[in-house]
Amino acid sequence: MNKYKRQLWIGAVLVLAITTFSFKDDLFQLSKNLDVFASVYKEVNINYVDDINSSKMIKTGVDAMLDGLDPYTEFVPENEIEDYKLHYVSTQYGGIGAGIFLRNSKVYVSDVFSGFPAAKADIRPGDQLLKINDIALDGKNNDQVSLLLKGAKGANIKLLVKRGTDANPVEKNLVRDEIKQPNVSYSGMVDGNMGYIKLDKFLENSADEVTNALAAIKKNNPNGIILDLRSNGGGILQEAVKIVNLFVPKDVEVVSQKGKIKEKNFTYNTMSAPMEPNLPLVVLVNNHSASASEIVAGSLQDLDRAIIIGQRSYGKGLVQQTFNLPYNSLVKITIAKYYVPSGRCIQEIDYTHRKDDGSVVKVADSLIHEFKTKNGRSVYDGSGIYPDVFVKQDRFANITQALVGKLFVFDFANNYRNTHPTIEPSKKFSLSDADYADFVKFLDGKNYSYNTASEKMLASLKTEATKEKQFGEIQTEYDALKAKMAASKKNDLQLHKDEIKQVLENEIAGRYYYEKGRYETNFKYDKELAQAVKVMQDKEMIAQILKGEGSYKVIGKPVLAAVGAKKPVADADSDDDK
Repeated sequence: MNKYKRQLWIGAVLVLAITTFSFKDDLFQLSKNLDVFASVYKEVNINYVDDINSSKMIKTGVDAMLDGLDPYTEFVPENEIEDYKLHYVSTQYGGIGAGIFLRNSKVYVSDVFSGFPAAKADIRPGDQLLKINDIALDGKNNDQVSLLLKGAKGANIKLLVKRGTDANPVEKNLVRDEIKQPNVSYSGMVDGNMGYIKLDKFLENSADEVTNALAAIKKNNPNGIILDLRSNGGGILQEAVKIVNLFVPKDVEVVSQKGKIKEKNFTYNTMSAPMEPNLPLVVLVNNHSASASEIVAGSLQDLDRAIIIGQRSYGKGLVQQTFNLPYNSLVKITIAKYYVPSGRCIQEIDYTHRKDDGSVVKVADSLIHEFKTKNGRSVYDGSGIYPDVFVKQDRFANITQALVGKLFVFDFANNYRNTHPTIEPSKKFSLSDADYADFVKFLDGKNYSYNTASEKMLASLKTEATKEKQFGEIQTEYDALKAKMAASKKNDLQLHKDEIKQVLENEIAGRYYYEKGRYETNFKYDKELAQAVKVMQDKEMIAQILKGEGSYKVIGKPVLAAVGAKKPVADADSDDDK
């Protein structure tokens, strides 16, 4: 026995010695590399031919150090703290409630928010800003102009504004207000007496906003609820848990986070009785729904409480936490992965095991595991949240993209607003054929050139044929086909009239009814919303989906590499963010 104890004691001493040596070696390597870093900076600072920006250089070094981890681990210096808070914590600041952009080195209003000083002063998208408090804006960039617009609530601000072809600019005196952009950008009733809530982000008070929207909707005795998380990049994990709790009973697991430090491992359960535990519930997602959005969608899917409709979500299963650093800076670090109730982590990109060139890879199909929802439906990890009902996402035609990108839709909407004092309510508003003809006339002489997919393929054919010295043999046919394609493009304004009218109506409605008008005008074109209403009107289908009957037993199963195919999916915290 004494011999055994002696061996055990010797073993413990050896482990301690090895651990101590390893710690000292790590400490030495750290000290050595920091010394090298400081020495390199010192020599460059003293000897480099031009003056250097020391703050910028150090930040570049820190960014490079973190770059090998993941895109969510980042250093935020003191001068970027306010922008960081606006993006990740709370969209609240003192200002006038308008967005701006540069166009041909001039400053224009891009958007105006309802109820704030700019809207009250009849400032409109397309208006040019010439001066702010007598400071000319020539040569200033977006950040400089935004800084001039922002300030303390209650402070006066003077703008010199020019509209369209008006000869004389107008001076407008405004009083800055507290600008708080809501997390819930729209809520109300849609077809089928369904309640609809559009949640854009999971920042401060997002759960309260969803709660208030749900309370208002319930007064209409809705037949179901649609929670729209499309293009919602995420935010604060705890807000996601509270939102799930609106529809799920008390003491139910919503999400858990697990990382290297055991003290940071935590399971989040619902804390109170649900506000709406019974009504049919649909969650809309797309491939830009990420992080906290995926926690809500994934939890409600795993608990068989909601039907997920749309496209596969982004696939971010990582949790970040911020740590304060000296001199009012901070670092945001990925501390854990999160797991929805079935036990799956939906993280798609493996940032730890990179290729030799440093590029990241997706989780291999062969490493994807099957999990079960509450009712026994099969779901899978490593690939985002796959919808119960998949709706293919339409892509606008090249001509439509060109008209939007070159700001012709934006400009026409401005002209329309300036020549039409009123329009119908946004839910009824529709662009007439005469109005569309005016838009076609408006485009006369304007350059909105674009290449169709066919033209790109034809150009590729010419390139390859030229390389192989065969182009001369096919040039006659090539020229004839190119001419036919050019002639066909002239009909694109009529061929794609419906979708061009859609973007025009959306932009014009926004001029009169702001963000609310954009949503309401677009409802009639929204395929995912229409599918949500259709599903919730079919009680038999709801039961089949949530019980996992027939084709709904398995959700988004990957096709393994054994058959030589990729998985059939759509493209793609303490402080959990985009």
